[in-house]
Amino acid sequence: MAASVDPLVVGRVIGDVVDMFVPTVNMSAYFGPKHVTNGCDIKPSMAVNPPKMTLSGHSDELYSLVMIDPDAPSPSEPTMREWVHWIVVDIPGGTNPTRGKEILPYVGPRPPIGIHRYILVLFRQKAPLGLVDQPGSRANFSTRLFAGQLDLGLPVATVYFNSQKEPASRRR
Repeated sequence: MAASVDPLVVGRVIGDVVDMFVPTVNMSAYFGPKHVTNGCDIKPSMAVNPPKMTLSGHSDELYSLVMIDPDAPSPSEPTMREWVHWIVVDIPGGTNPTRGKEILPYVGPRPPIGIHRYILVLFRQKAPLGLVDQPGSRANFSTRLFAGQLDLGLPVATVYFNSQKEPASRRR
């Protein structure tokens, strides 16, 4: 059985980004050796490259993955909510995002101020999506609208991590 949605409620992922859903797919994500668990801290320097991910599911099922930051540019004033970091579609079940079609290239976390949530949302597709238009801007993306436009329904898996600006290294 997939994970509980409770940490997603506590972390306001459900509400701010997606509606209540029942997880039906197991999705794991790693930045290097660090396993992404809901609410864990990942330094931006660890997340320069896309996470290594695996999905459960059958190879005849296809999935779409979106990674967003609902706290841009600042958690107290998220005027750019949601900032989209990555979009991959047509990912076969039982594989990983490298097997899908990257619509928007991955950009790692770069939180300018405060602690930001970075959310990986997985949807099951009803059919191959093929060509999907890139969003006009990374700012003010809507996961709900994206899912609605592509008839994806509710998420099947979601995990989020926190990240904040790292102190600048001191040069002598």
